[in-house]
Amino acid sequence: MPEASRWHQGGTPKPKLKYRRDTEIRTTLQELLVYFIFLINLCILTFGMVNPHMYYLNKVMSSLFLDTSVPGDERTSFKSVRSITDFWKFMEGPLLQGLYWDSWYNNQQLYNLKNTSRIYYENILLGVPRIRQLKVRNNTCKVYSPFQSLMSECYDKYTSDNEDSDDFGLKRDTEWKYSTSSSNSPWHWGFVGVYGNGGYTFTLSKSKFEAKDKFVDLRLHSWITRATRVVFIDFSLYNANVNLFCIIRLVAEFPATGGTLTSWQFYSVKLLRYVSYYDYFIASCEITFCMFLIVFTTQEIKKIREFKSAYFKSIWNWIELLLLVLCFVAISFNIYCNIQISLSLGQLLENTKIYADFYYLAYWHIYYNNIIAVTIFFAWIKIFKFISFNKTMSQLSSTLSRCIKDIVGFAIMFFIIFFAYAQLGYLVFGSQVEDFSTFQNAIFAQFRIVLGDFNFAGIQQANRILGPIYFITFIFFVFFVLLNMFLAIINDTYSEVKADYSIGRRPDFELGKMIKKSYINVLEKLKLKKEEKDEEKMERSDDWADEARRKGFDEDEIRSAEQMKKWKERLEEKYYSTEIEDDYQPVTQQEFRELFLYAVELEKELHYVSLKLNRVMRKLSALQN
Repeated sequence: MPEASRWHQGGTPKPKLKYRRDTEIRTTLQELLVYFIFLINLCILTFGMVNPHMYYLNKVMSSLFLDTSVPGDERTSFKSVRSITDFWKFMEGPLLQGLYWDSWYNNQQLYNLKNTSRIYYENILLGVPRIRQLKVRNNTCKVYSPFQSLMSECYDKYTSDNEDSDDFGLKRDTEWKYSTSSSNSPWHWGFVGVYGNGGYTFTLSKSKFEAKDKFVDLRLHSWITRATRVVFIDFSLYNANVNLFCIIRLVAEFPATGGTLTSWQFYSVKLLRYVSYYDYFIASCEITFCMFLIVFTTQEIKKIREFKSAYFKSIWNWIELLLLVLCFVAISFNIYCNIQISLSLGQLLENTKIYADFYYLAYWHIYYNNIIAVTIFFAWIKIFKFISFNKTMSQLSSTLSRCIKDIVGFAIMFFIIFFAYAQLGYLVFGSQVEDFSTFQNAIFAQFRIVLGDFNFAGIQQANRILGPIYFITFIFFVFFVLLNMFLAIINDTYSEVKADYSIGRRPDFELGKMIKKSYINVLEKLKLKKEEKDEEKMERSDDWADEARRKGFDEDEIRSAEQMKKWKERLEEKYYSTEIEDDYQPVTQQEFRELFLYAVELEKELHYVSLKLNRVMRKLSALQN
């Protein structure tokens, strides 16, 4: 019967609560330790995929093919190509000089291997380079009737519907005949269009002089016409010193507006994954990663079965699921890339006189790296789940959760004004300023303005009246008003949360205190730290009474303070302890009476302090008079 009354009065028995708390602490520490090992393994795995040689290989290749100018014309490099004439100068000059290194710097023979070409003496050219262009048909756009007498031809922008697949020019070799692509390479996303595979292609020979004659012949017979919309230059290299493949694509777009726009892609990837002992160590980390993934997946399935719909109410559970999905996608990409490499690599290297299409392999390998990068990002974010047991991080999470509604309302107002200014800037400055040339560019340009990176001279030159008005009003409303309003929302909510924590609302348990307590317990069990005796605890608890007597307090005041201290400790243990469950418990009559007496005693103490302060103030007034 007493046991039943204790349950009826509200609250779980303290031994059971203490056991639940200790179990939760132990489970959390174990989970943190296991996840820390998993995170270290994932970091080793990801850092083993990249190395600084990738950057240096890309840098030297981009310097060679992008920055090298035509001899005697320092302004004509691939980056500065602006017309078809400049493009042919680059093809017959820097491109040929960069692709064919057939002699040492003192004009001696570089090497004796047949059917090979080396760039910078260290990088083997795999196969031969390929040149490919895409064209559009005539009359794919409509000429306004008053101008039809002046212009009989009309070539629209490139689309799959407008693409020309008819033979043209000399119609004798492959470069004059349309051919479909047999590779699975993705479409290329350029500045002014998205380009498919296939087109009018030809490959260069191993001889530098034959390649130059080919370029001269194509230039004299107008291989690039008004219908040409893009030309691709593709080739691949392999550096055995660092075991890296470099897949290079140089792109020259010829938009319907005229002129030339150049872009490029340099992919340095490690397609041969397992060569050195360190590579096999990375392979062991990959196996360990799969084992961790199986364990984590099993745990999440058990949680879903146990909690059912309540499982999806926690943001951390959603992050867990997202992390698992990313891990499975990364494993799928890795298996797919390895299968394609094992199937294709031998075929691509069989014939050195044809183009070796490594772009397809590099493209999917880069996607695999991107998936792994996103995965490691969310893996680090998950650490906040354990840090949230810390008081400071708990305050941060409480602040964000409490002010989320205010932030959502503020975000709606912010983006209404932000997109209004973005559209204004796009319409007013889009034809003059590159930062506002598209609506997307205008949005990012405004974010850069907020961060202090802006081109005020270009805005002012585009429109001398609306330019300064746009800039000044945007800075005032967005930077001074809206951003400070956002900070005010965060600061006010944080002050409220901090005030709540100061009166006893704390996280269930703090991770630092848990680790410290476990550390002390281990030292005591190993007899490296003496346990504190009960007599010492009693003496330490009575130190404040002796100190009070020395300061002149009488025994009545000390006894009253002792009673207040006991009540305070008892009530704090009952209401502010971590042993209380999160479930709501009704307040009994006895608990209400104790709280009432506690409030009365506090009122007496405050009244006593007030009398003391009044007495001190009267004495100070008397001294001043």
